[in-house]
Amino acid sequence: MMILQPYVQESISLHPQEFSYIIKILDNQDNVKGVFMTESTKADLKKRVLMAVRDYGINLTQFRNAMSEWAGLNVTDMECFRFLSLKGIATPSELARYTGLTSGATTTMIDRLEKAGLVERQPNPNDRRGTLIVTTKSSTEKAASWFASARQAQDELISSYSEEELEIIADVFEQFVNLWKQEREKIRRE
Repeated sequence: MMILQPYVQESISLHPQEFSYIIKILDNQDNVKGVFMTESTKADLKKRVLMAVRDYGINLTQFRNAMSEWAGLNVTDMECFRFLSLKGIATPSELARYTGLTSGATTTMIDRLEKAGLVERQPNPNDRRGTLIVTTKSSTEKAASWFASARQAQDELISSYSEEELEIIADVFEQFVNLWKQEREKIRRE
């Protein structure tokens, strides 16, 4: 349910066509979101969205940097661990491509992750001389504990939106993922 309430500042004389609203979206009685909005143009809203996306990226990077430091890893090590956690298994060459590191630097990174008990090397059944890098069983539990607070906060935030709003939010993020993949491919072709 959306409630629009006119908002007028007493000290400002407004033209009859100029007005503002406070938009309150009521999911239930305990969950009220209030957003102050002026009658914005589409261009203003596009700027606001792009600024929010930029700020989201910056804050996510800062969170990842802080989490890496807290866990005693550098950022690249943490990104590699995250990649392995999602993928499950990778060759050192795949990790080098993902991180942009040289083969020597990738080996050193794998050594650090192995020393931290987060990954282990296993023989590659398809290549007698090769190895596969996998996360350890204990690393999954360890990482889950690292991100428990952030996961809870995300769940609370996401739960505050209706199904319709979540459809829009999911669509926007999915479209941005595709956009960045396409832009990355353009850079690689140049």
